[in-house]
Amino acid sequence: MLRSCISQIARIPCSSLQTSIRHYAAPPKRFYKNTGVISSNGRYEITLDSRKLKTPRGLPFYVESEPLAIAIATEWDAQKDVIDRSSMHLTALSSTVIDNPNSLQKHDMVNYLVNYINTDTVLFHSSEEPELKKLQQQEWTPIVEWCNKRYEINLASTDSLVVPTFEPGMAMNLSRYFSSYNAAALHGFVFAVDTIKSIILTMACVDRYIPIEKAVQLARLEEEFQQGHWGKVEWAHDIQRLDSQARLASAVLYIYFNTSNAFVKEKISL
Repeated sequence: MLRSCISQIARIPCSSLQTSIRHYAAPPKRFYKNTGVISSNGRYEITLDSRKLKTPRGLPFYVESEPLAIAIATEWDAQKDVIDRSSMHLTALSSTVIDNPNSLQKHDMVNYLVNYINTDTVLFHSSEEPELKKLQQQEWTPIVEWCNKRYEINLASTDSLVVPTFEPGMAMNLSRYFSSYNAAALHGFVFAVDTIKSIILTMACVDRYIPIEKAVQLARLEEEFQQGHWGKVEWAHDIQRLDSQARLASAVLYIYFNTSNAFVKEKISL
């Protein structure tokens, strides 16, 4: 079932911009027949025939979660005649964790996520479109109320362009929550937030309060509303929506795989 799930994610087309880029830089042809996973000293590596996978910087590619390794191998196995790296989000996330091109530390990502909530998409309601504002209140307010109760914070929506400020205690609660995750899982959170522009919807997905499709629909609420009035380019908007779903699903899977692995290790050590 895991291979089937990841295969479906890998087959979802990338955005129209990425499609245009491929016309100028042709993706490499698939050079391997089989993918595999090997383990050693608690680490799992991916093999392409007899070759071990490496990161873009040439470092050994490995993960510490066997389900994640299987999912990454499935991403590579799902490639057809050419290798479309833009659809291999789990591979990209794992390479980013290993190479760490931006030299991010755990506290950097925690601060980024805590500060992001001030500009969260679902907190800013329309001040010009009464119908849209009503829809936002109907769809977004229950998620914000759930988040406040779940994480003991006090977020409030606004129809102003002024970024709201929050009590220090609320930031402390959020910081404590994110700090409970390891660095790899935090990379997943950052990827998810950058995809749907909402830490609240990301947290709701990770807590399984809402499904991936619902989170993307809520993140695109204003866009979908405008398309209902002005029409849309059917294939282009569908590709964007599916691409967001693939990215968010991969990010949430990445968080789960790394978190569950940490919990297993903690349980064994007790």
